[in-house]
Order: sequence, then C-alpha cells, then structure tokens
Amino acid sequence: MKHYTRRSLLGAAGLLAVLPSLSKGQNASYAGPDRSRAPRTTSRARDLTDEELEAMFRRCSNAGRWGPDDELGTLNYITPEKRVAAAALVKTGEVVSVGRDLSTQQSSVDPRPLQHMVMYNGGGPGISDYFTIAPHGMTVTHLDALCHFSVDDQLYNNRKRSETVSAAGAQWGSVYAMRQGIFTRGVLLDVAAARGVPWYKSDEYVTVADFEAAEKRQNVRVGTGDAIFVRTGMERMEQEVGPQEVYPRAGLHPECVEWMHKRQVAVYGGDCIEKLPFPSERFTSAFHMIALVAMGMPILDWPALTELAETCNRLERWEFLLTTAPLRLPGGTSSPLNPLCAF
Repeated sequence: MKHYTRRSLLGAAGLLAVLPSLSKGQNASYAGPDRSRAPRTTSRARDLTDEELEAMFRRCSNAGRWGPDDELGTLNYITPEKRVAAAALVKTGEVVSVGRDLSTQQSSVDPRPLQHMVMYNGGGPGISDYFTIAPHGMTVTHLDALCHFSVDDQLYNNRKRSETVSAAGAQWGSVYAMRQGIFTRGVLLDVAAARGVPWYKSDEYVTVADFEAAEKRQNVRVGTGDAIFVRTGMERMEQEVGPQEVYPRAGLHPECVEWMHKRQVAVYGGDCIEKLPFPSERFTSAFHMIALVAMGMPILDWPALTELAETCNRLERWEFLLTTAPLRLPGGTSSPLNPLCAF
C-alpha cells in the first residue's frame, strides 16, 4: 500500500483544485454578464452627470486627513472609546452571523466558485481540507481593501496604483492593513421595511430619503464610527422569484455615499452596492470608486441580512456590536469574512 505524506496530499489537492475550471463542466472562458447589453433604466432619483460625480468625489475625499501614510481610512473613526461604547450594546448575548454560506456550485453570478477538497490518508487519524476561493463578487461575504479600486491610477490617500499594485500583490492599502479587525457599533437600515415594500425593483435607486426614513422608523441615528447594513429585501426576492442576475440590480444613489461621508460612517455593508449597471462610462462603479478611493471606506460586500432583520424586529433593536476581521493576507485586495452581530 502506498503511503502519502501531508505535502504530497497538498500538492495533489492544489492540482485537483484547478481541474474543474479547466473541464468542460465549468467553462474556463466564461467572462461574466455583458454590462454593455444590460438595461440602463433607473428610477426614484435623478442620474448624476460625470461632472457632478467628479465634484462629489472631490467633496468626499479624506486624502491626508489621517496623515500621508494612512492605510485605514474611515476605520480611524473607530476609536477605543467607540469600541467600549459598542461593547456596552451587548445585553442578552444573542449573536447573529451575517456571513453567506460558501458554495461550490458555478452559476451566472459565481463563475469561479469555491473549490474544496477533504483529504485523508486511508485509516489515519487526521482529516484535512484544501480549498481555493475568489472572494470578490456577489456570493462570498468579503471585505474590500482600499486598493480594490482606483480612479485615473489614483488609490486612496493619493497613492498611485501603478506604483503599488501588481500581480504579486498590493504594497499599500491591502487588506493586511485592516488585520486588527472591526469592532464597532453596527446599525441596520431596513429601507425596504421603511418603504413598506417586500423588495426594491431592479431599476430603483436607494436614496438618502430612504436612509433617513429607516432611521425614523427604527428610532436610531447613524453616527461617527458606525458600520451600517442596508437591506433592500434582495434575499426575500430571490427566495420568492428565483436568483437575481448581475444586471440589472437596485442599488445606492451616489448621494448615499456623500451622506455616509458627512455622517463619518466607518464601514458599509448591504444587500446592494451601486445601481447595476451604473449609468456612467467613467464612474462605472460609482459607489466603490467614491467610497474606496475618495473616502477610504472599506466595503463589507454581500452580507446575509434576513436573520439580522428578523432579530432586530423581534428585539426592537436595530443597533448591535459588530465584530469581524479579515485574514492576515499581505498584499490582498479582499478577504472572506463571517461577521458577527451581538445583541
């Protein structure tokens, strides 16, 4: 009987992990949805011109605010005092995960799903895992690092993408800078409930008026150092009518980004990002570009908000302690997460 070492098992797993993407069953040439063919219709707010978006980008800039070498951006709003106050929000000890389940199934919104192998050597006592994961996209709950987006070769804090980012990783603004994690007050803004709709339609903007209507309904106010979660009802929609494609999707109007800048929000998370496709050829990802590049605000992409909303409604509490941390990955543009909300 042939014996396998741990190293040989890992090597074999590494090869096998990439085989599915090379097989006919998983189309290696899949390029994702075609943005150019997606409908651009928008409703509930006026589309901004590129000139207006440029001006907003400048107004929302935090470049130099925390020094020329700062890589934390709006996480600087989370002070020790803010953490102590957030810890005091825990009253019952109930905890809700807002991480999405990982999937190994390829789909139109997940062309590069998790590749996972469980390894064992016959009758030996040890069992191990080997997996590869592509965090960016709409299926893995993840944290976007500040180097994830650029505008005209500019990253947050006036660093140049061409001088700091390569295939070997990001030398500046990577997810490693956020390795101490996020420990702050979280606030759910249930904008779908505030509007009295089950979910937002795919052509709709989320507006500042929606944010403030949710605040009023829930008797909360978003403040400095908070992490906000915005619920448009996307998960309920998918449960009732089926999976949603990448385009079109409801999303934030750019005015929401400037609202977050004025309120000094530390982290954004939600079941939507910018309206997709966004109606600009220059600011194709307006929310990401203004939030990450101008503000330096990390984005907690694609949390699962159904259980959180149910818990908030049951407890009649829409504020909680949020704790999460990225993997300690030097040079990474993102990291998968399992954020926890404690009541």
